[in-house]
Amino acid sequence: MSDLSWARTRTIPDVVAPGLDVLFCGINPGLYSAATGHHFARPGNRFWPALHRSGFTPRQFHPSEQESLLELGLGVTNLVARATARADELTRDELEEGGRILTELVATHGPRFVAVVGITAYRTAFARPKAAIGAQPERLAGARLWVLPNPSGLNAHYQGPALAAAFAELRAEACRG
Repeated sequence: MSDLSWARTRTIPDVVAPGLDVLFCGINPGLYSAATGHHFARPGNRFWPALHRSGFTPRQFHPSEQESLLELGLGVTNLVARATARADELTRDELEEGGRILTELVATHGPRFVAVVGITAYRTAFARPKAAIGAQPERLAGARLWVLPNPSGLNAHYQGPALAAAFAELRAEACRG
């Protein structure tokens, strides 16, 4: 793959609208995603397959179809807008500020659920060092809060079926209420 360092200056627009069922929140754009302008775009990222396998989408969407999520009551954003090669390049301050910005976005658009995709980033952004994957006891600006595993191919702890199962738990809860 060619050098994508030029993509560090790019951001990806949020895919958001008022009253979504679920707003997915990634950590930050990778360089490949920033270069394409699409969320979770890097080949090998398992977000789009997990979204489909869990029943959120009727078929596996390509990242370039991200706007189609809105028709399904879904959206996508990031905690931090800055593109990096790896999420561990982000600072604690950036993640904490991202948590504040996400809270404002949620207050403005009112999704029923917010799903932060990445436990370590969630723990840092919201000062919840003991948080676990799944439903969270607190709400975020009125929305029910959920934490999902990071779908990056670099996350060896969750393979495809386990990742899809984690997404499916959220889908089942979102369908219930």
